[in-house]
Amino acid sequence: MAAMMNVVVKLGGEVVASPEMDSVAKDVRDLVEDWHRVAIVHGGGPQASALQKVLGQEPRIIAGKRMTDQATLEVMKFIVAGQVNVDCCARLLANGVMPVGLHGASGHMIQAKRRPPSVMTGAGPDPIDLGLVGDVTGFNLGLLGDLWERRYVPVLACLGMSAEGQALNINGDTVASQLAGALRADALVLVTSTPGVLRDVKDPASRIARMTSAEFQTGVRAGSVSGGMIPKLEESFAVLAGGARSVVIVGKLGPGDLRRAVLDPGSVGTVLVA
Repeated sequence: MAAMMNVVVKLGGEVVASPEMDSVAKDVRDLVEDWHRVAIVHGGGPQASALQKVLGQEPRIIAGKRMTDQATLEVMKFIVAGQVNVDCCARLLANGVMPVGLHGASGHMIQAKRRPPSVMTGAGPDPIDLGLVGDVTGFNLGLLGDLWERRYVPVLACLGMSAEGQALNINGDTVASQLAGALRADALVLVTSTPGVLRDVKDPASRIARMTSAEFQTGVRAGSVSGGMIPKLEESFAVLAGGARSVVIVGKLGPGDLRRAVLDPGSVGTVLVA
């Protein structure tokens, strides 16, 4: 049997709502049956934007990050800690996994403080205040360990909680990256709507199998890496520096692809190297 691995899987909201969620769930089941420890972190961006529009709110996204006022935060609670978390756990359960849905207020699983105004890559030279957005300060790793001991799969919604009890919206990739660093995870797998980092966003066949930090910076300057992929890659390279062993960006997953991404990095998606 292969050595036990700690694996963090990040799912975008669009993945949870798609048919490929069943492939993801089956691969998670297989990893758990092989005694690997899997934690899932999910976002809910598309669902949140859709509800904002229904409520007459205009979603404001700057360099891939959502401006979060009080009204937007309420939407994130409804969608991320509610609808998407339940739907994700339901698909896992239907495929033989025992999930436990969590968010920042669940045993203070995701500890956070409000982010001060800061300069953001791809958003000009001035500091930007994103509102009720948090930076991760820690995790309740003891609770994760207890769940893993009983072979549950923790499913974390990307809402943090301050020590004062203030809920804070946090980018899902940030939560996943920070958790992978805190666990010194063997693999962080980011499941997105694209099959990895692409040289040409219109051409799925232009997948880059392996990318260095220098190549990322060149891509940003050239414009081939843009939008939400910028914060995703920034966080990923930071987590490699922070102790995680590998980061793989994958998408459009078929049966067995997630398992291959964990056990055979580079066979699918894009592997990031420090």
